[in-house]
Amino acid sequence: MILNLKELKQLVKQGESDRLEFKKTTGQRTAATKTVCAMLNGMGGFVLFGVTDKGEIHGQQVSAKTIEDISNEIRNIEPPAFPDIETISLKSGKTVIIIHITGSRGLYAYSGRSYIRNGPTTIQMPRSEYNNRLMEKLHETRRWENEPVAEGVTVSDLDDEEIQTLVANSIRIGRMEPPKNTDTISILRGLDLIRDDKLLNAAVVLFGRGMWSYYPQCEIRLARFREKDRSADFIDNRQYKGNAFSLLRRAERFLLDHVPIAGRVIPGKMVREDNPWYPPPATREAIANAICHRDYTEPGGAVALAMHDDRLEIINPGEFHFGITPEKLKEPHESKPWNPLIANAFYRAGIIERWGSGTTNIIDWCEENGNPVPHWQERTGSVVVTFIPIEESKTPQVTMEVAMEVAMEVTMEVARLLPFCEQPVSRRVLQEKLKLRNTDHFRKAYILPSIEEGWIEMTIPDKPQSRLQMYRLTKKGKAWLDNNRDKKK
Repeated sequence: MILNLKELKQLVKQGESDRLEFKKTTGQRTAATKTVCAMLNGMGGFVLFGVTDKGEIHGQQVSAKTIEDISNEIRNIEPPAFPDIETISLKSGKTVIIIHITGSRGLYAYSGRSYIRNGPTTIQMPRSEYNNRLMEKLHETRRWENEPVAEGVTVSDLDDEEIQTLVANSIRIGRMEPPKNTDTISILRGLDLIRDDKLLNAAVVLFGRGMWSYYPQCEIRLARFREKDRSADFIDNRQYKGNAFSLLRRAERFLLDHVPIAGRVIPGKMVREDNPWYPPPATREAIANAICHRDYTEPGGAVALAMHDDRLEIINPGEFHFGITPEKLKEPHESKPWNPLIANAFYRAGIIERWGSGTTNIIDWCEENGNPVPHWQERTGSVVVTFIPIEESKTPQVTMEVAMEVAMEVTMEVARLLPFCEQPVSRRVLQEKLKLRNTDHFRKAYILPSIEEGWIEMTIPDKPQSRLQMYRLTKKGKAWLDNNRDKKK
């Protein structure tokens, strides 16, 4: 990255930050190299020699040996790093040296110690952060789920019915080709749950039965508290051990037992509008994510569901990895499951969608149901997603009366879409009007069903991918919309 003097001045105006460091002279190159190490372990950035802490561009005398001394200092970083080193000459005859670092969230060390940026300051990487990154680095090859099972556990300890159900569901929804061999061993090999003739821990998590003394962490804890405070009495308190699929079913059953329905009577009509406090697809996805992403190394750990009067919390042991933050979860993002073998089985079974879309789907489902956007956070060794209940006074965009009348004709998603298609409209505008973030979910749940069932049509049907593509009601769609307008009057 080659800068000119004008660009340098603009860069310096930003002030020191986690990605920008000023050093008056190369006499400070030891401290500067620690910062280079920290930026390699973070988001990258610039280290400038010849700029004071106050942002004054003075420059310094620079020779070939000056640059060589900096390069030699950087060679003390392991593994080897090669940031770009540039110079900019000033009118005074002095020079500013620029080191441009590309970050990688790596695990670099300078003179045997690792560093990170804390705002505009370079600090030694905390031991917990170092250990976390080391686990991430080893994640591809060594993790709990792909280690051999405990001694004494065999394939006979797995639930054959659960395995065959997974295969049947995967084939039905097109996420698995019909296997040539349908015996348990062959299926487990196909799911990569047997390696080198050794059964892996992931197989027990997914399909185990009755050996929970070996695997006490295969547990879910479910509680309905009487009030908002966790110190209050329980209305219901359950704990179950079992494989991942059975624990998911237990959690769904618990929510069916305890999630209230918010409703109101439509004025002038003896009909109620009913919406659950929390949308079932969203809570199911969140529980499945907790099972897939949790840390299984702690024998006493368990996924937990805590329901209060004012919120629902789904908690799993572990922490965010690979640079994921609560903010990134609210937008489309690349996802790398902490337990990819377990996540792969859940994906094939149709329980979770493609990696990276789960949290945005959760947000969409909440907004469709009238709930606030849930929020994610880390709490002392756990990741928590918190759902806020729907307000009882909230009115759905499509009433339950209309939904019941057209249940045999259109889905709720199509019913929400059609009112916006009276005039040709683009996909982006439709998505914005419905307040949906996830484009893939919007296309599959709204656009495609509406087209396939003849409710809307493309304005440029011979070029489906055209950037000018728009959507409008068909005669059938207009008739449905007019008919349901009349019924509402």
